[in-house]
Amino acid sequence: MDMPINHFKQRLLSGQPQIGLWLGLADAYCAELAANAGFDWLLIDGEHAPNDLRGILAQLQAIAPYPSHGVIRPVVGDTALIKQVLDIGAQTLLVPMVETAEQARQLVKAVHYPPHGIRGVGSALARASRWNSIAGYLDHADEQMCLLVQIENAEGMANLGSILAVDGVDGVFIGPADLSAAMGHRGNPGHPQVQAAIEDAIVRIAKAGKAAGILSADQRLARRYIELGAAFVAVGVDTTVLMRGLRDLAGAFKGMPTSDTSAGVY
Repeated sequence: MDMPINHFKQRLLSGQPQIGLWLGLADAYCAELAANAGFDWLLIDGEHAPNDLRGILAQLQAIAPYPSHGVIRPVVGDTALIKQVLDIGAQTLLVPMVETAEQARQLVKAVHYPPHGIRGVGSALARASRWNSIAGYLDHADEQMCLLVQIENAEGMANLGSILAVDGVDGVFIGPADLSAAMGHRGNPGHPQVQAAIEDAIVRIAKAGKAAGILSADQRLARRYIELGAAFVAVGVDTTVLMRGLRDLAGAFKGMPTSDTSAGVY
């Protein structure tokens, strides 16, 4: 059996923008539905959605037959938790609340096997190696790992330059919801001060040779971020897409207002 290739990482290196969707419904059937829709990547959210390890596994399995790439956001950048997520087959992680270069360096170690990292070796038990059916898995797994760190507060933004200098960090994702709150504009990521900070960060990330990423359901802003050089952009969240569709359908027959489609993160 051949090593699964991380095509998402390959496309990031090529500079080709990739369009994604956030998955918060925590359901494999819904994840497969999103994969069938044609998104380049799908973020399986373990931070704010009710996903556990088995639920993440089921969604990875549901996505696997499709070109869409599954990206996992763990609840926290804990080494032991990262080990479990990698062993069930994740190759790309988006780790939230990264604030310092030292934290980023620790995450790089967590996604690589010794001697370059500290990932625990248990491939006989792991779906990632197809239970040791992939020849040379331990020798080649590291090169397929893609580490994305999420910067979303004042400390992280202040340390952006040093975080970008960490070897092994493939991309930096700007979290607009938490960042806007940290800047005193909670619930208003479209505020000019927040947008100025986001745009500056995207340009700096791209100039440093890293992939810049962000989430925005505002299509105008999403396109603007791509123009600035963002390489992976999530353009919606499955819960919001479903809720808007349901409200609009109910409203069409009950005389209720249709959904507000104005600017917003989600």
